[in-house]
Amino acid sequence: MIPVILASGSPRRKELLGHFGIEFEIRPSEKEEVIATDDPVEAVKSLAKQKAEDIFSQTTGDCIVIGADTVVANEGKILGKPKDEEDAKRMIRSLSGHAHQVCTGVMLLIRQGEDVRRRNFAVETNVHVHELTEDQIARYVAKNESLDKAGAYAMQGWFAPFIDGIEGDYFNVVGLPIARLYEELLTEGIDLYQ
Repeated sequence: MIPVILASGSPRRKELLGHFGIEFEIRPSEKEEVIATDDPVEAVKSLAKQKAEDIFSQTTGDCIVIGADTVVANEGKILGKPKDEEDAKRMIRSLSGHAHQVCTGVMLLIRQGEDVRRRNFAVETNVHVHELTEDQIARYVAKNESLDKAGAYAMQGWFAPFIDGIEGDYFNVVGLPIARLYEELLTEGIDLYQ
C-alpha cells in the first residue's frame, strides 16, 4: 500500500477518509492560503492544490497526498469562516430561506517511483435552508459551533434541523467528497478501499 497523507487537520476530513479503512498520516499544511479568484469552484481547487503541493514538496518516496478545501458560496460570493459571532449571525441570516452552494476542491498528488500524477477537481452541492427567525439564529450561534466553519454552520451538527434538503453529495458538504475521491483514485489504478 502506498503511504497516504492527508494535508488537512480537519477532524471531519480525518473521519471521512477513515471510511476507506486505511492507515494514513495527517500533516496539515502551514502555508498561508491565497485566494486569487472570486469563483468558488476555482478557489477551492486552487486552495486544495496549495495545501497538497506544500506537503508533497516535503515528502520523498512513494506517496499519495490529498489536499482539500471547502467554501460556502451564496449568490456567487464566497463565505469564509466568520470573524466573530456577529459575523456568524450575518452569514446565517444570508443563508436563511433559500439555497446556497458548498464547494470542495481536492488535489491528489501521487508519486510512484519517478512517476508523479496530479488530479485536481471540485464537487458542488446545493444546500436548502429553512427560513430562520432571529431567535433561532442567535441560539444556533450561541452553540459555539459556527466560528471555525465556512459559512458559519456545520450541517452534521447543531444546524441539521434547519436543512430542508440537499442536491448532491452530503459528504462534500461535510468536507470531503469521498465517492468522487475514490473514483479519481481508481482512474489512476489505485484502490484504497480495504
